[in-house]
Amino acid sequence: MWRRLVHLDLKGAAPRVQYLEQLLPLLRSLGATGLLLEYEDTFPYTGPLEVLQAPHAYSPEELQALLGWARAQGLDVVPLVQSFGHMEFVLKHREFAHLREVKEMPNALNPHKEESLALVKAMIDQVMALHENLQWFHIGCDEVYYLGQGEESKQWLQQQNNTPEKLCLSHIKAVATCLAWSYPTVTPIVWDDMLRGISEETLAESGVPQLVQLMIWDYATDINIGGKVQLIEKYRRCGFSKVWLASAFKGATGVNQSLTLIGHHLRNQLEWLQVARRSPADVLEGIALTGWQRYDHFSVLCELLPVAIPSLAVCLQTIKNGGYSEKMKENVEILLGMPNLEIDTFMSPSLGTFPGSNILTLVTEISFHLKSSVDELLERNRYATGWFSPYHRKKKIIHPIVVHHLQPDAARLFSKWNAVVQDLQAAMEPVFHKCAIEEWMEENVHPSLQKLQEMLDDLNEAISLIHSLGKHD
Repeated sequence: MWRRLVHLDLKGAAPRVQYLEQLLPLLRSLGATGLLLEYEDTFPYTGPLEVLQAPHAYSPEELQALLGWARAQGLDVVPLVQSFGHMEFVLKHREFAHLREVKEMPNALNPHKEESLALVKAMIDQVMALHENLQWFHIGCDEVYYLGQGEESKQWLQQQNNTPEKLCLSHIKAVATCLAWSYPTVTPIVWDDMLRGISEETLAESGVPQLVQLMIWDYATDINIGGKVQLIEKYRRCGFSKVWLASAFKGATGVNQSLTLIGHHLRNQLEWLQVARRSPADVLEGIALTGWQRYDHFSVLCELLPVAIPSLAVCLQTIKNGGYSEKMKENVEILLGMPNLEIDTFMSPSLGTFPGSNILTLVTEISFHLKSSVDELLERNRYATGWFSPYHRKKKIIHPIVVHHLQPDAARLFSKWNAVVQDLQAAMEPVFHKCAIEEWMEENVHPSLQKLQEMLDDLNEAISLIHSLGKHD
């Protein structure tokens, strides 16, 4: 019916290309027609832009291999390079800090400086140079917070008829024109949120509708279907020839979410299908299924990609088939090698055969049981709360008999979780770089394991004190 792009948000826990190579045939078989690649700091920028590269950025050879595999699977590639808001990965660097809209805030680019446009053009040119035969290029432009609040903007807004809306449109137009000038066969795509509230007249007069296609995003389970249909009609009247929709398969239900609730994302797809049915068919170019890995450059990781593959599978199949059915669910279960797919609760740990399924199983076990089992021992075990309380631990006082009750349980629990964590580490190594594994462990594992380790250390100190007193006697 229409194009179905899977969004890979590479600004956090970017998978190794070998993992993506294994994943692409599955995406294709589930109904994907393309990839929306949000590179951010994982692109191998060179020259003055080299500072933007994260240590784990892909090499040009790795990206060329990935793009080759995508082509072999018949998947279109749409690169996404932010050009206005969400520019933290650029503007956090000293070299580019002078291009911030507001001096203290690294998120939005100053639209008044010629150098800002030159920077965006340089980024686009480098990304374009590694891609061939592109049809679309996503230039971002969502959530441009603090727009109009910089010193130059304040002066500009004092002039007659100047508004923040016009300021926003003029920058989008400048970037889109720049792209059209250099790459006349490539159509820019823009997130729509900054344009939703702008009047039809202002939008139509801006010249932006003739230059870009909009991507309307909403990741909720109740997206106001009528309102979205009206919005599409409004954009069409303003002169936008095509619009895209954007749903989510992960990374939209909590900033530090570790497991994906499939039911939420399934309902989001079903809502968008209703919008599509009530919209003129010729205006919809396609849908992007977004999979956010961080809410922004500075936030923690959301669900890891392998954890969300079952959700992505259900969402893709729903969009491809125009609805959800038990038969379709069975098909997904076969493709993933996962019997009894849970839709409305978090996944019960049953191993699948899809790439990275062992990561899902172990993350599920840790998310459900690690913190609760440690809290159970430290806060609800009568020996820990009654005979080895924080006061006892500080003074290193313990009754020898309590040691026999408490220490074996604490040691057993520690060794059990250590083994699970080592298994997860081994499962993650072929998929992620060291920095992503370290970050996930720091956020989701270490706080609980550390508490347990401290309890064991305190126990050992108290025991050795007992022994030394015994010797003394």
